[in-house]
Amino acid sequence: MTAIKHALQRDIFTPNDERLLSIVNVCKAGKKKRNCFLCATVTTERPVQVNVVKVKKSDKGDFYKRQTAWALRDLAVVDAKDAVKESPEFDLHFDKVYKWVASSTVEKNTFISCIWKLNQRYLRKKIDFINVSSQLLEELPKVAEESVPSGENQSVAGGDEEAVDEYQELNAREEQDIEIMMEGCEYAIANAEAFAEKLSRELQVLDGANIQSIMASEKQVNILMKLLDEALKEVDQIELKLSSYEEMLQSVKEQMDQISESNHLIHLSNTNNIKLLSEIEFLVNHMDLAKGHIKALQEGDLTSSRGIEACTNAADALLQCMNVALRPGHDMLHAVKQQQQRFSDLREQFARRLASHLNSVFVQQGHDQSSTLVQHSAELTLPNHHPFHRDLLRYAKLMEWLKNTDYGKYEGLTKNYMDYLSRLYEREIKDFFEVAKIKMTGTTREGKKFGLHGSSGKLTGSTSSLNKLSVQSSGNRRSQSSSLLDMGNMSASDLDVADRTKFDKIFEQVLSELEPLCLAEQDFISKFFKLQQHQSISGTTTNEVEEVDGVALSRSYTSGIPQTVSSEKDMIRQMMTKIFRCIEPELNNLIALGDKIDSFNSLYMLVKMSHHVWTAQNVDPASFLSTTLGNVLVTVKRNFDKCISNQMKQMDEVKISKKSKVGILPFVAEFEEFAGLAESIFKNAERRGDLDKAYIKLIRAVFDSVEKVANESQKTPRDVVMMENFHHIFATLSRLKISCLEAEKKEAKQKYTDHLQSYVIYSLGQPLEKLNHFFEGVEARVAQGIREEEVSYQLAFNKQELRKVIKEYPGKEVKKGLDNLYKKVDKHLCEEENLLQVVWHSMQDEFIRQYKHFEGLIARCYPGSGITMEFTIQDILDYCSSIAQSH
Repeated sequence: MTAIKHALQRDIFTPNDERLLSIVNVCKAGKKKRNCFLCATVTTERPVQVNVVKVKKSDKGDFYKRQTAWALRDLAVVDAKDAVKESPEFDLHFDKVYKWVASSTVEKNTFISCIWKLNQRYLRKKIDFINVSSQLLEELPKVAEESVPSGENQSVAGGDEEAVDEYQELNAREEQDIEIMMEGCEYAIANAEAFAEKLSRELQVLDGANIQSIMASEKQVNILMKLLDEALKEVDQIELKLSSYEEMLQSVKEQMDQISESNHLIHLSNTNNIKLLSEIEFLVNHMDLAKGHIKALQEGDLTSSRGIEACTNAADALLQCMNVALRPGHDMLHAVKQQQQRFSDLREQFARRLASHLNSVFVQQGHDQSSTLVQHSAELTLPNHHPFHRDLLRYAKLMEWLKNTDYGKYEGLTKNYMDYLSRLYEREIKDFFEVAKIKMTGTTREGKKFGLHGSSGKLTGSTSSLNKLSVQSSGNRRSQSSSLLDMGNMSASDLDVADRTKFDKIFEQVLSELEPLCLAEQDFISKFFKLQQHQSISGTTTNEVEEVDGVALSRSYTSGIPQTVSSEKDMIRQMMTKIFRCIEPELNNLIALGDKIDSFNSLYMLVKMSHHVWTAQNVDPASFLSTTLGNVLVTVKRNFDKCISNQMKQMDEVKISKKSKVGILPFVAEFEEFAGLAESIFKNAERRGDLDKAYIKLIRAVFDSVEKVANESQKTPRDVVMMENFHHIFATLSRLKISCLEAEKKEAKQKYTDHLQSYVIYSLGQPLEKLNHFFEGVEARVAQGIREEEVSYQLAFNKQELRKVIKEYPGKEVKKGLDNLYKKVDKHLCEEENLLQVVWHSMQDEFIRQYKHFEGLIARCYPGSGITMEFTIQDILDYCSSIAQSH
């Protein structure tokens, strides 16, 4: 054991500045026996720390390792299990109970003895030693000495004494004395034995002197003992006096305790009285309703402004009394229960009176407002509800009170308001739309054509079938009045710009009247019924654009907003939908009427409706007005698309006369009219994209239909039909400057140029037909490889044949042929487009080009022959000018 102890001290504790005082070989009780060591250690540095350390042998070698350490101050109990019988078991109570079995009783007793000594010396808190007799604790070291062999006993005892004795360092004076002593003995370092012998001799001398001094002071010791005995007697007398004084003060203490207890009871009573007074004042201040407020709630005038204000203040005071936060226990007081019941009765009574009065106001407003409808029957204006809103807004705070106190009656008032106002607005709006229809149709010729009677403004005539247009021959194309834009009701050309402007103004006035009416009513509902219509708290609003029949509608989605805010906005929208449920169908009827009067009206309606929808969505994308106008806009867009589709269908179904020349096709002229009107309507409009898409569809349909008619034409050459109509389209697009049709404008110009050139070349082949055939033969020989100078040696193309052909076309014949050509061109071309001079000038240029080409061939193929044409370029110019002037 001694070897293990020294090994543990060297390997484990010395590196940590600790000294090992005691060691016991143990294993845990009741488990597989794995031995370890419990060690009692102290630190070498101050303050001294006393620990109990568990050390076990490593599994990988013969060395020991530190496993767990407990501070001795954390040890609560040492249980030796049995104070009579010797047992190797013992328990140590730290944070939990650790049960150990020592290898021998002697080691256990030695370890417990060491713990007991360390506790006595270093710890203020005393450790409980149970099942260990006090006699055993005192004799435990002696038993250990007798049981252990002499060598081991000395080692352990020495270790224990060393553990008990506290190590004391040398102070500065002792260090100085030792240094002086060593300096006096120069050989102290070189000869330690001689130095030790000298010190031993000096120590013996000092011991002898001490013994003599003690023997000399025996007399003084006796005197000191006598004085001590006298002092003890005096102390006994003082203790007797103090005991008597304590008995005297005991009665005083009892009296003071009674006084103190009485004062405590008085203080407690005062405290309770103060608390009771505070509770009573709280109840009186917060649950007492003034008599004036009670009278206002029971009998207050709800018709005057002063009475409404008094009732509002009284209702607020009642609500404060009812909503007071009672302290624990207040609700069990009988008086509090009575007051709460009284408040409930007052609230119920006033809520019934307020609801009844407001219902009467709603009914009276319906009657008063109906009487004003006659004044607006002939005007395109809606009655003003501002006075009614102004009177009702005086009750806004009372409505808020009713909403917070009796939601059932608040909900009933809301329903009644919607019922009364929806009937009132339905009458007003229907009369308003009847006036609008009368102003659109009235007793004008347009109304009669449609079977529209002045007062009703409804369609009574039947829709005629779609007329197929045919191109009529006429000397004057200005009389041509048929139109491809006929929608089955009447032609767009039957209505002038003034009629369309009138419709545009009426439609704009209808929307301008409806918009402030809806906004004013929505604002009133929000203020009167205390519903939040705008987002006033943090939240994320996302606007998504939804495409419905080509109409981009903004839909608002809000996240991060409490459910109450969203539900209140939904409630406003539901109330507005019920109150103004007739607006959307009436608008759709008006749109259908305008579309039947003139299909071009869909352009006006699309622009106006788009602008109002855009304005409404900027204010509130989820509002009733924005949603309703957005739905109507979808209908308008459908009518617009239907108008475009019908025009394209009629273009595809067009028929032409086989006996008359074509000229400018009607649908080309009507496209010009449509584009001019659309550009004036859609100037700076929000929905320009819809018009651009329609332009693309229409112009492609026009191009295809022109080519179709040109291919089917029998009276007029195909090139003439293409040339005239594409020239007209090019002129129209150049004048209107439509940016989305720039490519089509270039295409139209190219088609016009190509067909003009084709027509000119085709026509000029006839006046000099034999000459053309002769020179075509010459060019063919040259193409076959015959040199140009050798062509004159060919039998069919010699100089005599050339002279014979040239003689057939003297100047007089050429002029006659050009005159016939001019007349034929004049018959082919129409007067509306006025292209005769342009075509004639192109023919003149082409004829001169052919003339120069023929002269060049003569000069190259018949050099030196002196053969020339019998007319010159100047003659050609004179002939053309003369012919043009004569016609």
